[in-house]
Amino acid sequence: MIKLPNLPEETRAAHASKGWPLALAGSVLLIVSGLLSWSYDPNILGDISIALWPATLQLFAIFLGAVALIFALMHKGPLQRLGDWFDAALGLRTLGNGAVFFALLSILAIAYEAGGLININPGAWVALAGAVLLFVGAHLTPQRLLHDLAKTQVSSVVEILVIVVLMAFALFSAAYVLGRDDAWVFVLFLLVLGVIVMAMARAGFFTWFGYVGARHRQVLTLAAFAVAFLFPFTQDGSDANMSIATQVIIFAATAIGLNIVVGLAGLLDLGYIAFLGSGAYVAAMMSNAASATVGFKPPFILVMFIGACVAAIFGLIIGSPTLRVSGDYLAIVTLAFGEIFRLSMFNLDGNNGPDLTNGPNGIPGIPDLKLFGFDFGKPHTIFGLQLGRFSNYYFILLLLIGFVILVFTRLNNSRIGRGWVAIREDERAAEAMGVNVFGLKLFAFAGGAFLAGLAGTIKAHQDTAVSPDQYVFLESAFLLSAVVLGGMGTVAGVLVGATILKLLPEKLRFFSEYRLLIFGLLLVVMMRIRPEGLIASKRRQLEFHDEDEGLAKEIQQEHLLEVAATTEGPR
Repeated sequence: MIKLPNLPEETRAAHASKGWPLALAGSVLLIVSGLLSWSYDPNILGDISIALWPATLQLFAIFLGAVALIFALMHKGPLQRLGDWFDAALGLRTLGNGAVFFALLSILAIAYEAGGLININPGAWVALAGAVLLFVGAHLTPQRLLHDLAKTQVSSVVEILVIVVLMAFALFSAAYVLGRDDAWVFVLFLLVLGVIVMAMARAGFFTWFGYVGARHRQVLTLAAFAVAFLFPFTQDGSDANMSIATQVIIFAATAIGLNIVVGLAGLLDLGYIAFLGSGAYVAAMMSNAASATVGFKPPFILVMFIGACVAAIFGLIIGSPTLRVSGDYLAIVTLAFGEIFRLSMFNLDGNNGPDLTNGPNGIPGIPDLKLFGFDFGKPHTIFGLQLGRFSNYYFILLLLIGFVILVFTRLNNSRIGRGWVAIREDERAAEAMGVNVFGLKLFAFAGGAFLAGLAGTIKAHQDTAVSPDQYVFLESAFLLSAVVLGGMGTVAGVLVGATILKLLPEKLRFFSEYRLLIFGLLLVVMMRIRPEGLIASKRRQLEFHDEDEGLAKEIQQEHLLEVAATTEGPR
């Protein structure tokens, strides 16, 4: 979201008493607007023409108004005890900015779909009035002196309940957003959700939740995987939505591998898609497809290992002679490697080279996986719900990304991970301190390639075909964008970045050829207002906001908590 200018402190101080009532009134108006009719046309945007029967945009307005009301009551009212810990004023300002954008975009959507402003009913205008009141009131509301979130004393039951509720909300949101076919509804829901999440972040909720997650790490991990496991059961057997979900997981697993190279070791790789392609081609050539070119047909578990090792060997081959260069030169070399791989797949057709890949035709007709008697190509009924082909692949990909996340986190927290970070920060200083710079760089390339090769072996069977056109430079650019957009060096950030980059183009097909333009503009805006990424590590965030003393204090507090956690235990 674009950051609107703040009011001068003199203006805020002079009218501070008016801020809270205006914010409260704006919140209530947003809720009321959701109960009114927004359009004369019942055939657009999920029928928002009926009063007292809210749908889509009306529900979003009620949801946004309810959250703003809670923040207002946290600042002054029955929930004021919570407001002693969380910065409700900052959260209200974010909600006020977002509410104005939501109301204006909703009016634009209705006018576009219904054929003019004349077809907009009072509900939308009431929402705009409420958003303006909330915006003005929020920016007039002064901030309060808060307690230190690190010293919060809440029972473990409440903390675990918060984790469960947040994970359940994530499951509901994912199911809802994938079920939206209308592009306007999809965009407006994401806008409302993003505004609320940003408001909670600015209020300090996720800082506190970080402490809760550290105290209940096992519960948080279990809840996250439970949500991921239950997701296919919310899609009512939809193969279209599950196809998107499986593509997201493959993309995310590959991006996490790239995160080792870029996020931890600080090496710019623009040809990373080649490692995914090498794993996919190995799986295709060793499959039972009629056009497969290798007579060796081992079990798929062994194929996964072979494909990952082949990708890692490619990583060593490209890394050994090139990692002595850095910066722009390394980027150019890796870009060239990506193109060399794609052109090699074109030429290994039996005419220009060995007959391995069938050239530009690729290897079609790859059969579905069959593991331990389970056929991934057939639908199965579980708990009375039919799960299709893509749901079957979703579960095995879930195991894959769990393994990839485990490898990444273990490496990140090890001596190797600390060596990578030292190289990223200052290669010369790391080498002077005895860090094996070249060896760790090479291991980063090989390790990241290994994880991408694993994902590629499953991707080949899920797509039922491989061809050189699937592994173009644009795919490498999207992988790098997922790492940078989500937050380099973090798992959650890359998962969010990968989801956004795969989901938005699929759901914005309504905008035809303009969707990539809109998407590019969003990335530019994102890099302008939050260059550290959506979910950045605190240390990397401080690199972009080194003047933020509060952030530096948070990092110091987290370091003390980590030291205390490692020294606790029986004596």
